[in-house]
Amino acid sequence: MEPITLVTERLLMRPFTAEDTEATHAACQDPDIQRWTIVPSPYTRADAEQFTRSLSPAGWRDGTMYDFAVLLRDGGPLVGALGVHPRGLPGTYETGFWTAKEHRGAGYATEAVLAAARWAFTALAADRLEWRAEIGNTPSRAVALRAGFRMEGEQRSALLNKGIRRDTWVGALLPADLGLPGTRPHRPAPAAGRQPGAEPRRPEPSAGIDVSGAL
Repeated sequence: MEPITLVTERLLMRPFTAEDTEATHAACQDPDIQRWTIVPSPYTRADAEQFTRSLSPAGWRDGTMYDFAVLLRDGGPLVGALGVHPRGLPGTYETGFWTAKEHRGAGYATEAVLAAARWAFTALAADRLEWRAEIGNTPSRAVALRAGFRMEGEQRSALLNKGIRRDTWVGALLPADLGLPGTRPHRPAPAAGRQPGAEPRRPEPSAGIDVSGAL
């Protein structure tokens, strides 16, 4: 796929370039990013170079991973990173993200996730966007809930991180959750057959995005 840029109310989301190496390396020195995500630990400059110069561009070329550098729209610094990649059944994708320590608490991750979701449901013809995180990663779960993901339960030994298999939370967002059509019909299970659980939270109103085309 041709790399594209997404623009939200406060953010600009574009593919990573070599110019993002230093900022990526600096952000990933945060112990929380190394603990809760699958980035290498310790995270070296060589790791950042490999990601920004090789792995991320290759993902766009072959359609295996669409990584966005998340920056402030007014020309500010790198705020975080967000990826979308195919998973399982056709039309199913997964998203993951991190936010630089100094930019947490401003709602940037939720805004970026909603932008990526709308893009996935339209440009990628996704019918299901999954989120998963190791059990205990409550900040990531809070972002998913604010974006409207429905929590679907726990999965044992579902994540391999730093050589250890870990249990995860899992949630999903569907096109209909954002008022968008799906590419295939969805027939929900009757309410009587559902397990008790929390109702999904509606996404925040700042979900609109502009697709500004190929870089």
